[in-house]
Amino acid sequence: MKKTWIRLVLISLLMVVFLYFFFRSVEWREVFDYLTGIDIRLFILVILLTPVHLATRGYRWKYLLIHGKKDVKFLNMFAGNAVGFTVTFIFPGRLGELVKPLYLAQKEKMSKGFVIGTVVVERTFDLFTMSFLLGLFLLSKPVYPSFFQGKKEAFSNLYLWGIVAVSFATVLLIFSLSLYFFKEKTLSVVRFVLKPFSHKISEKVLELSQEFIQGLKFFHSVGNLLIYILLSFVVWLGIIFYYWVFFFAYNVSLPFFFLFPYTFLVMVGASIPTPGMVGGFHYFSKFGLTSLFNIDLNLAVGMTLVVHAIQLVVTCLVGYAILWKEGISLFQLKKLGEKESQ
Repeated sequence: MKKTWIRLVLISLLMVVFLYFFFRSVEWREVFDYLTGIDIRLFILVILLTPVHLATRGYRWKYLLIHGKKDVKFLNMFAGNAVGFTVTFIFPGRLGELVKPLYLAQKEKMSKGFVIGTVVVERTFDLFTMSFLLGLFLLSKPVYPSFFQGKKEAFSNLYLWGIVAVSFATVLLIFSLSLYFFKEKTLSVVRFVLKPFSHKISEKVLELSQEFIQGLKFFHSVGNLLIYILLSFVVWLGIIFYYWVFFFAYNVSLPFFFLFPYTFLVMVGASIPTPGMVGGFHYFSKFGLTSLFNIDLNLAVGMTLVVHAIQLVVTCLVGYAILWKEGISLFQLKKLGEKESQ
Protein backbone atom coordinates (compact mmCIF):
# COMPACT_ATOMS: atom_id res chain seq x y z
CA MET A 1 0.00 0.00 0.00
CA LYS A 2 2.83 2.38 0.91
CA LYS A 3 4.59 1.71 -2.41
CA THR A 4 1.35 2.43 -4.26
CA TRP A 5 0.96 5.82 -2.59
CA ILE A 6 4.59 6.74 -3.24
CA ARG A 7 4.17 5.83 -6.91
CA LEU A 8 0.97 7.88 -7.19
CA VAL A 9 2.61 10.91 -5.57
CA LEU A 10 5.60 10.71 -7.94
CA ILE A 11 3.34 10.33 -10.99
CA SER A 12 1.21 13.27 -9.83
CA LEU A 13 4.27 15.47 -9.34
CA LEU A 14 5.54 14.53 -12.78
CA MET A 15 2.15 15.42 -14.30
CA VAL A 16 2.06 18.78 -12.50
CA VAL A 17 5.57 19.67 -13.72
CA PHE A 18 4.70 18.92 -17.35
CA LEU A 19 1.40 20.83 -17.09
CA TYR A 20 3.21 23.82 -15.60
CA PHE A 21 5.53 24.03 -18.61
CA PHE A 22 2.60 23.40 -20.95
CA PHE A 23 0.42 26.24 -19.59
CA ARG A 24 3.26 28.70 -18.90
CA SER A 25 2.87 32.11 -20.65
CA VAL A 26 -0.53 31.20 -22.12
CA GLU A 27 -3.09 33.89 -23.02
CA TRP A 28 -6.39 32.13 -22.29
CA ARG A 29 -8.56 34.51 -24.32
CA GLU A 30 -6.52 33.73 -27.43
CA VAL A 31 -6.57 29.99 -26.64
CA PHE A 32 -10.37 30.10 -26.44
CA ASP A 33 -10.55 31.88 -29.80
CA TYR A 34 -8.40 29.18 -31.34
CA LEU A 35 -10.44 26.41 -29.69
CA THR A 36 -13.54 27.57 -31.53
CA GLY A 37 -11.78 28.27 -34.83
CA ILE A 38 -11.86 24.72 -36.18
CA ASP A 39 -13.35 23.53 -39.48
CA ILE A 40 -16.43 21.57 -38.36
CA ARG A 41 -16.40 19.15 -41.32
CA LEU A 42 -12.78 18.17 -40.73
CA PHE A 43 -13.45 18.08 -36.98
CA ILE A 44 -16.13 15.42 -37.58
CA LEU A 45 -13.75 13.53 -39.88
CA VAL A 46 -11.07 13.54 -37.15
CA ILE A 47 -13.61 12.08 -34.69
CA LEU A 48 -14.49 9.31 -37.18
CA LEU A 49 -10.80 8.56 -37.78
CA THR A 50 -9.93 8.32 -34.07
CA PRO A 51 -10.75 4.58 -33.60
CA VAL A 52 -9.09 3.52 -36.88
CA HIS A 53 -5.74 2.82 -35.24
CA LEU A 54 -7.50 0.35 -32.91
CA ALA A 55 -8.49 -1.62 -36.01
CA THR A 56 -5.09 -1.47 -37.73
CA ARG A 57 -3.34 -2.39 -34.48
CA GLY A 58 -5.78 -5.28 -34.06
CA TYR A 59 -5.14 -6.63 -37.55
CA ARG A 60 -1.38 -6.32 -37.06
CA TRP A 61 -1.64 -8.18 -33.73
CA LYS A 62 -2.95 -11.25 -35.54
CA TYR A 63 0.53 -11.95 -36.94
CA LEU A 64 1.96 -12.15 -33.43
CA LEU A 65 -0.88 -14.26 -32.02
CA ILE A 66 -0.98 -16.75 -34.88
CA HIS A 67 1.71 -18.90 -33.25
CA GLY A 68 -0.50 -19.39 -30.20
CA LYS A 69 -3.91 -19.56 -31.92
CA LYS A 70 -4.67 -19.24 -35.61
CA ASP A 71 -8.32 -18.21 -35.47
CA VAL A 72 -8.28 -15.29 -33.02
CA LYS A 73 -11.36 -13.14 -33.70
CA PHE A 74 -10.66 -9.68 -35.10
CA LEU A 75 -13.38 -8.12 -32.93
CA ASN A 76 -11.65 -9.45 -29.80
CA MET A 77 -8.32 -7.98 -30.92
CA PHE A 78 -10.03 -4.65 -31.63
CA ALA A 79 -11.77 -4.79 -28.24
CA GLY A 80 -8.49 -5.64 -26.49
CA ASN A 81 -6.89 -2.50 -27.91
CA ALA A 82 -9.96 -0.37 -27.08
CA VAL A 83 -10.26 -1.45 -23.43
CA GLY A 84 -6.48 -1.33 -22.99
CA PHE A 85 -6.30 2.29 -24.15
CA THR A 86 -9.38 3.14 -22.07
CA VAL A 87 -7.70 1.85 -18.90
CA THR A 88 -4.53 3.76 -19.83
CA PHE A 89 -6.57 6.95 -20.25
CA ILE A 90 -8.32 6.58 -16.89
CA PHE A 91 -5.68 5.12 -14.55
CA PRO A 92 -1.99 5.97 -13.97
CA GLY A 93 1.00 3.75 -14.71
CA ARG A 94 -0.04 2.71 -18.24
CA LEU A 95 -1.92 -0.22 -16.70
CA GLY A 96 -3.75 -0.68 -19.99
CA GLU A 97 -0.60 -2.19 -21.51
CA LEU A 98 -1.12 -5.17 -19.19
CA VAL A 99 -4.93 -5.18 -19.29
CA LYS A 100 -4.92 -5.42 -23.09
CA PRO A 101 -3.23 -8.86 -23.34
CA LEU A 102 -4.97 -10.19 -20.22
CA TYR A 103 -8.38 -9.24 -21.62
CA LEU A 104 -7.65 -10.99 -24.94
CA ALA A 105 -6.19 -14.04 -23.18
CA GLN A 106 -9.44 -14.45 -21.23
CA LYS A 107 -11.65 -13.93 -24.27
CA GLU A 108 -9.74 -16.34 -26.49
CA LYS A 109 -8.72 -18.79 -23.72
CA MET A 110 -5.03 -18.29 -24.46
CA SER A 111 -2.10 -18.39 -22.06
CA LYS A 112 -1.57 -15.01 -20.38
CA GLY A 113 2.21 -15.06 -20.59
CA PHE A 114 2.11 -15.78 -24.32
CA VAL A 115 -0.15 -12.81 -25.11
CA ILE A 116 1.88 -10.50 -22.83
CA GLY A 117 4.97 -11.53 -24.80
CA THR A 118 3.35 -10.40 -28.03
CA VAL A 119 2.67 -6.94 -26.58
CA VAL A 120 6.36 -6.54 -25.68
CA VAL A 121 7.20 -7.31 -29.32
CA GLU A 122 4.51 -4.86 -30.47
CA ARG A 123 5.91 -1.98 -28.44
CA THR A 124 9.45 -2.75 -29.63
CA PHE A 125 8.40 -2.48 -33.26
CA ASP A 126 6.39 0.69 -32.56
CA LEU A 127 9.60 2.33 -31.37
CA PHE A 128 11.63 1.05 -34.32
CA THR A 129 8.99 2.15 -36.85
CA MET A 130 8.65 5.70 -35.57
CA SER A 131 12.42 6.01 -35.10
CA PHE A 132 12.89 4.96 -38.73
CA LEU A 133 10.34 7.55 -39.94
CA LEU A 134 12.00 10.20 -37.77
CA GLY A 135 15.34 9.27 -39.33
CA LEU A 136 13.91 9.73 -42.83
CA PHE A 137 12.67 13.16 -41.83
CA LEU A 138 16.03 14.24 -40.40
CA LEU A 139 17.92 12.91 -43.44
CA SER A 140 15.70 14.98 -45.73
CA LYS A 141 16.70 18.22 -44.02
CA PRO A 142 19.64 18.99 -46.38
CA VAL A 143 17.47 18.13 -49.42
CA TYR A 144 14.61 20.52 -48.55
CA PRO A 145 16.26 23.25 -46.42
CA SER A 146 13.60 25.86 -47.23
CA PHE A 147 10.94 23.74 -45.46
CA PHE A 148 12.89 23.55 -42.21
CA GLN A 149 12.14 26.82 -40.45
CA GLY A 150 12.02 25.46 -36.90
CA LYS A 151 14.41 26.22 -34.07
CA LYS A 152 17.87 24.62 -34.29
CA GLU A 153 17.70 23.30 -30.74
CA ALA A 154 14.48 21.50 -31.61
CA PHE A 155 16.25 19.44 -34.25
CA SER A 156 19.08 18.73 -31.82
CA ASN A 157 16.51 17.42 -29.33
CA LEU A 158 14.96 15.29 -32.07
CA TYR A 159 18.32 13.65 -32.73
CA LEU A 160 18.68 12.98 -28.99
CA TRP A 161 15.18 11.53 -28.56
CA GLY A 162 15.63 9.45 -31.72
CA ILE A 163 18.84 7.94 -30.38
CA VAL A 164 17.16 7.21 -27.01
CA ALA A 165 14.19 5.53 -28.71
CA VAL A 166 16.37 3.40 -31.01
CA SER A 167 18.62 2.42 -28.10
CA PHE A 168 15.67 1.43 -25.92
CA ALA A 169 14.04 -0.52 -28.75
CA THR A 170 17.35 -2.27 -29.51
CA VAL A 171 17.75 -3.32 -25.86
CA LEU A 172 14.18 -4.68 -25.87
CA LEU A 173 14.80 -6.53 -29.13
CA ILE A 174 18.06 -8.08 -27.95
CA PHE A 175 16.43 -9.05 -24.65
CA SER A 176 13.46 -10.64 -26.45
CA LEU A 177 15.69 -12.53 -28.90
CA SER A 178 17.88 -13.75 -26.04
CA LEU A 179 14.82 -15.02 -24.19
CA TYR A 180 13.64 -16.95 -27.22
CA PHE A 181 16.86 -18.36 -28.67
CA PHE A 182 18.48 -19.10 -25.29
CA LYS A 183 15.35 -20.35 -23.56
CA GLU A 184 16.94 -22.90 -21.20
CA LYS A 185 19.68 -20.53 -20.03
CA THR A 186 17.10 -17.81 -19.46
CA LEU A 187 14.88 -20.13 -17.41
CA SER A 188 17.92 -21.21 -15.38
CA VAL A 189 18.60 -17.58 -14.50
CA VAL A 190 14.91 -17.13 -13.53
CA ARG A 191 15.06 -20.22 -11.28
CA PHE A 192 18.19 -18.87 -9.60
CA VAL A 193 16.57 -15.49 -8.94
CA LEU A 194 13.43 -17.18 -7.53
CA LYS A 195 15.29 -19.33 -4.97
CA PRO A 196 14.45 -17.07 -1.99
CA PHE A 197 10.70 -17.24 -2.80
CA SER A 198 8.16 -19.92 -1.93
CA HIS A 199 7.63 -22.93 -4.19
CA LYS A 200 4.13 -21.72 -5.16
CA ILE A 201 5.35 -18.29 -6.28
CA SER A 202 8.36 -19.75 -8.08
CA GLU A 203 6.22 -22.20 -10.05
CA LYS A 204 3.77 -19.48 -11.10
CA VAL A 205 6.56 -17.14 -12.26
CA LEU A 206 8.29 -19.96 -14.13
CA GLU A 207 5.05 -20.92 -15.85
CA LEU A 208 4.44 -17.33 -16.92
CA SER A 209 8.06 -17.02 -18.10
CA GLN A 210 7.71 -20.11 -20.28
CA GLU A 211 4.44 -18.80 -21.75
CA PHE A 212 6.03 -15.40 -22.31
CA ILE A 213 8.90 -16.98 -24.25
CA GLN A 214 6.38 -18.88 -26.39
CA GLY A 215 4.90 -15.52 -27.32
CA LEU A 216 8.21 -14.70 -29.00
CA LYS A 217 7.83 -17.49 -31.57
CA PHE A 218 7.06 -14.68 -33.98
CA PHE A 219 10.81 -14.22 -34.55
CA HIS A 220 11.07 -17.73 -35.98
CA SER A 221 9.00 -16.92 -39.08
CA VAL A 222 10.65 -14.63 -41.65
CA GLY A 223 7.39 -14.30 -43.60
CA ASN A 224 5.39 -13.15 -40.57
CA LEU A 225 8.22 -10.82 -39.58
CA LEU A 226 8.17 -9.03 -42.95
CA ILE A 227 4.37 -8.75 -42.95
CA TYR A 228 4.44 -7.41 -39.41
CA ILE A 229 7.06 -4.78 -40.30
CA LEU A 230 4.89 -3.67 -43.25
CA LEU A 231 1.78 -3.49 -41.05
CA SER A 232 3.70 -1.47 -38.44
CA PHE A 233 4.25 1.20 -41.09
CA VAL A 234 0.54 1.01 -42.00
CA VAL A 235 -0.37 1.60 -38.33
CA TRP A 236 1.90 4.57 -37.83
CA LEU A 237 1.41 6.20 -41.22
CA GLY A 238 -2.32 5.99 -40.45
CA ILE A 239 -1.76 7.76 -37.13
CA ILE A 240 0.35 10.41 -38.87
CA PHE A 241 -2.45 10.89 -41.44
CA TYR A 242 -4.87 11.39 -38.53
CA TYR A 243 -2.77 14.25 -37.14
CA TRP A 244 -2.32 15.67 -40.67
CA VAL A 245 -6.10 15.92 -41.11
CA PHE A 246 -6.37 17.50 -37.66
CA PHE A 247 -3.79 20.15 -38.64
CA PHE A 248 -5.84 20.99 -41.73
CA ALA A 249 -8.90 21.40 -39.49
CA TYR A 250 -7.03 24.33 -37.89
CA ASN A 251 -5.88 25.63 -41.26
CA VAL A 252 -2.29 24.58 -40.57
CA SER A 253 -0.97 23.31 -43.90
CA LEU A 254 2.24 21.27 -43.78
CA PRO A 255 3.83 18.57 -45.97
CA PHE A 256 2.79 15.10 -44.80
CA PHE A 257 6.33 14.05 -43.90
CA PHE A 258 6.58 17.03 -41.54
CA LEU A 259 4.19 15.21 -39.24
CA PHE A 260 6.78 12.45 -38.69
CA PRO A 261 8.71 14.29 -35.93
CA TYR A 262 5.55 15.65 -34.33
CA THR A 263 4.01 12.17 -34.08
CA PHE A 264 7.29 10.83 -32.72
CA LEU A 265 7.33 13.49 -29.98
CA VAL A 266 3.67 12.82 -29.13
CA MET A 267 4.51 9.11 -28.85
CA VAL A 268 7.31 9.94 -26.39
CA GLY A 269 4.97 12.14 -24.34
CA ALA A 270 2.19 9.54 -24.36
CA SER A 271 4.57 6.88 -23.01
CA ILE A 272 5.03 8.81 -19.74
CA PRO A 273 2.87 6.92 -17.20
CA THR A 274 0.50 9.70 -16.11
CA PRO A 275 -3.31 9.18 -16.06
CA GLY A 276 -4.77 9.81 -19.50
CA MET A 277 -1.32 10.78 -20.84
CA VAL A 278 -1.97 14.18 -19.21
CA GLY A 279 1.12 16.35 -18.97
CA GLY A 280 3.58 14.40 -21.09
CA PHE A 281 1.38 14.38 -24.20
CA HIS A 282 0.57 18.06 -23.76
CA TYR A 283 4.12 19.25 -23.21
CA PHE A 284 5.65 17.30 -26.11
CA SER A 285 2.81 18.26 -28.45
CA LYS A 286 3.24 21.97 -27.67
CA PHE A 287 7.01 21.64 -27.96
CA GLY A 288 6.70 20.09 -31.42
CA LEU A 289 4.16 22.62 -32.67
CA THR A 290 6.03 25.71 -31.48
CA SER A 291 9.65 24.68 -32.03
CA LEU A 292 9.35 22.66 -35.26
CA PHE A 293 6.61 24.60 -37.06
CA ASN A 294 6.81 28.03 -35.37
CA ILE A 295 3.11 27.84 -34.54
CA ASP A 296 1.79 30.49 -32.16
CA LEU A 297 2.01 29.34 -28.52
CA ASN A 298 -1.70 29.87 -27.85
CA LEU A 299 -2.74 28.05 -31.02
CA ALA A 300 -0.40 25.18 -30.06
CA VAL A 301 -2.02 24.93 -26.63
CA GLY A 302 -5.52 25.05 -28.10
CA MET A 303 -4.76 22.40 -30.76
CA THR A 304 -3.18 20.11 -28.16
CA LEU A 305 -6.12 20.40 -25.77
CA VAL A 306 -8.59 19.62 -28.57
CA VAL A 307 -6.78 16.64 -30.10
CA HIS A 308 -6.14 15.11 -26.68
CA ALA A 309 -9.79 15.57 -25.68
CA ILE A 310 -10.99 13.93 -28.91
CA GLN A 311 -8.74 10.92 -28.40
CA LEU A 312 -9.70 10.54 -24.75
CA VAL A 313 -13.47 10.90 -25.21
CA VAL A 314 -13.82 8.80 -28.39
CA THR A 315 -11.55 6.00 -27.16
CA CYS A 316 -13.24 5.82 -23.77
CA LEU A 317 -16.70 5.79 -25.39
CA VAL A 318 -15.66 2.85 -27.57
CA GLY A 319 -14.08 1.08 -24.59
CA TYR A 320 -17.07 1.70 -22.32
CA ALA A 321 -19.48 0.48 -25.02
CA ILE A 322 -17.55 -2.80 -25.29
CA LEU A 323 -17.41 -3.24 -21.51
CA TRP A 324 -21.13 -2.39 -21.14
CA LYS A 325 -22.04 -4.98 -23.76
CA GLU A 326 -19.98 -7.64 -21.97
CA GLY A 327 -21.11 -6.67 -18.47
CA ILE A 328 -17.58 -5.90 -17.27
CA SER A 329 -16.70 -2.87 -15.16
CA LEU A 330 -13.61 -0.75 -15.65
CA PHE A 331 -12.54 -1.43 -12.06
CA GLN A 332 -12.67 -5.19 -12.71
CA LEU A 333 -10.17 -4.68 -15.51
CA LYS A 334 -8.05 -2.47 -13.26
CA LYS A 335 -7.94 -5.20 -10.60
CA LEU A 336 -7.08 -7.76 -13.27
CA GLY A 337 -4.07 -5.74 -14.31
CA GLU A 338 -2.97 -4.92 -10.77
CA LYS A 339 -3.25 -8.55 -9.67
CA GLU A 340 -1.05 -9.73 -12.52
CA SER A 341 1.55 -6.98 -11.97
CA GLN A 342 2.07 -7.87 -8.32
